[in-house]
Amino acid sequence: MLVYMNNLSLAEQDSVKRVIQDLFRQTCILKIKYDPETLVAKDNNKYHVCNKHRGFIEDYLAILGCELKHDSQEHIFQLVGEGVPVLHISLTTTKLLLLLKLIYKEKIMGVGLNASVTTLQEIREYGMSTGLIVERIGAGEWNVALNLMKRHQILEIPGAVSNLEDDTPMYIYSTINIYCPSKEINELINRYKEEEEEVAGEEEQTGEDEEGIQTIMFD
Repeated sequence: MLVYMNNLSLAEQDSVKRVIQDLFRQTCILKIKYDPETLVAKDNNKYHVCNKHRGFIEDYLAILGCELKHDSQEHIFQLVGEGVPVLHISLTTTKLLLLLKLIYKEKIMGVGLNASVTTLQEIREYGMSTGLIVERIGAGEWNVALNLMKRHQILEIPGAVSNLEDDTPMYIYSTINIYCPSKEINELINRYKEEEEEVAGEEEQTGEDEEGIQTIMFD
């Protein structure tokens, strides 16, 4: 592997290192990215670097107990395997991911860019209509969830998460399918909806306002 890297220019070596770092930081590398301000599609050079040096990167990751998975249809490179850090997601973030998957699923058959665009207001509306979110989510929880989705290439968000308005457009990437497989979504939604109803019933009986904490793990 050292021979391979030494035969590359310094610029190429740096590009390969950055791609590997990005895989561990954000899990996925997409071929097409959308400009966060204009939502105009553009080619992602990191995808091409990953594809060009795929053999080397696969060998390097294998030593670390990881694997480079490629979805040729969606044009996504994904880091998987036992060596990948487990992503711990709060219950609130998990519900927001499920809502995002519902929105994506219903819009993906549409035409044009707007087919995969959503807003905070729309996510809230879906939360109320499904019964997944019946109480106000604090700004801190929103920020944690949205920053995680932005980092892991699920959402393209313009600027800082804290500056988002209710009607600010956000692009949903197909990577949402990686975190929320279709075969599980209905089961998870029903499960969390039932939990919300149970909690609401207990609070009504006891007069207490206690919120349970649950951590969901995706690998």
